[in-house]
Amino acid sequence: MDKLVENLIELCSVTGVSGREENVRQLLIKKLKVPYQVDNVGNLVVELGEGEETVAIMAHMDEIGLIITGVNNDGTLNFRKIGGFDDRILAGSHVQVVTESGMLEGVIGITPPHLSSQQTIENLRIDIGCKSKQEAEALGVKVLDYAVFKKHASLLNGEFFAMRSLDDRFGCLALLEVLNRVKDEKLSRKIYFVWTVQEEIGLKGAKAFVASHRIDVCYAVDSFACCSSLTGDVTVGKGPVLRMLDNSAFASYELMKEILNLAEKHDLPVQVGVTGGGTDGSVAMEFGAKMVPVTLAVRYLHTPAEYISIKDLKNLIELLTLLIVENV
Repeated sequence: MDKLVENLIELCSVTGVSGREENVRQLLIKKLKVPYQVDNVGNLVVELGEGEETVAIMAHMDEIGLIITGVNNDGTLNFRKIGGFDDRILAGSHVQVVTESGMLEGVIGITPPHLSSQQTIENLRIDIGCKSKQEAEALGVKVLDYAVFKKHASLLNGEFFAMRSLDDRFGCLALLEVLNRVKDEKLSRKIYFVWTVQEEIGLKGAKAFVASHRIDVCYAVDSFACCSSLTGDVTVGKGPVLRMLDNSAFASYELMKEILNLAEKHDLPVQVGVTGGGTDGSVAMEFGAKMVPVTLAVRYLHTPAEYISIKDLKNLIELLTLLIVENV
């Protein structure tokens, strides 16, 4: 198996919903070969280079999931969603409940149609196989533990890769790969590599970072939700995507043209598109940075079957490296 795919599976397999990114951060730190800092909110930051101009390249560590809000008398668990996703993916899902004592397997079952036609999202529960509240609590379950959808990796037709939490673990991996490529270069700008927290619930980590660091240019490495009439011709497999407009910001048109010229010079495929949602880059823009989200088209975003092209990921890493070494 491709080493990049192996690393991607490893990163996607780690659990870490918004506010509980510690396992992801710990794995990233293990892989770093340069000095780093962890700030007060949990962002992981590496600083390279020197110069008046500052560049931030960001990817978020958190994923969508569930927070445990209580344990019922029958041993099932109540929960609320963390991050935005369609309620339809909950029913019938296999989940992993993360406690301080370890990982527990669970399912979100529904009453079969033989017995009821009135199933609602509000009465869904996580079943971890316990018969009482005391039994569940004895396994270590408590309020503020969390659950993620159980993760399965699938390589489709040799090119496409599907797995839960590709958003934004492919971005986390891309930053690692680019960092390893440029760490020994003589960089004429100050470059911040920032793995952020709590993006899915309001870009909280990015807000904390840019509030305390002056940033001139920001590249948010994140997902581009495709494929619909809103996103036009953008699709998986045609290259990284400059996410020029979403619900949070209109990115820098001037910087877009510079990136496209650089990509053309190096014969790299790049798409330009419009989608929904928001990225950490919009926060940097509010603090005066020129920004463009440099993203990957992701099919089935915020579901257990998120789907990217490995070829696109390799081109993304190449493009981000060029943006740094060629001062774009």
